[in-house]
Amino acid sequence: MSERRIVVDTLRLNYQGLFNMHDFYRMLDKWQREKGYDKYERKNYEHVYKDGRQIEVEIEPWKKFTDYVKSTIKMNILVTEMKDVVVTIDGKKTKMNQGKIVITFMGYMETDYEHRWEKKAFLFFLRTVFDLWIYKINTDKFEAFVAEDTNQLYQTVKSYLNLNRKMVSG
Repeated sequence: MSERRIVVDTLRLNYQGLFNMHDFYRMLDKWQREKGYDKYERKNYEHVYKDGRQIEVEIEPWKKFTDYVKSTIKMNILVTEMKDVVVTIDGKKTKMNQGKIVITFMGYMETDYEHRWEKKAFLFFLRTVFDLWIYKINTDKFEAFVAEDTNQLYQTVKSYLNLNRKMVSG
């Protein structure tokens, strides 16, 4: 079984106000493409309630560093009380969404994700020795990349949502 290490454990972002869900998805896709991540959308549900819509999305973009190590950033997005509103920005009426958003980010590093070193007990032992003493320098470097990408995605989303707050109120 491949080893999955948690590098960044639960960064949480709370937002309440105006946003554009379509532009939000576009911003996430653009970031993933620019950083070389492949998109994997595990879950995407939308429920309609009397107080607004609720959207629940779980996205896990991943990127291979080598044939032995890959990075995964898990994002759980929960949008509640979402309603469509029309606001005036710079004299133009624009359709936007209003509601509450809670996003959690987790960064993982996975080794031997292709399960090549698990076929025999001796290979599994060699993999453990290899990970602990020989490949440790590279593993630390890859963990730093995972932490950097996860924190950068967190800051990008935070900046995007804060930009919407300033754009509408200012």
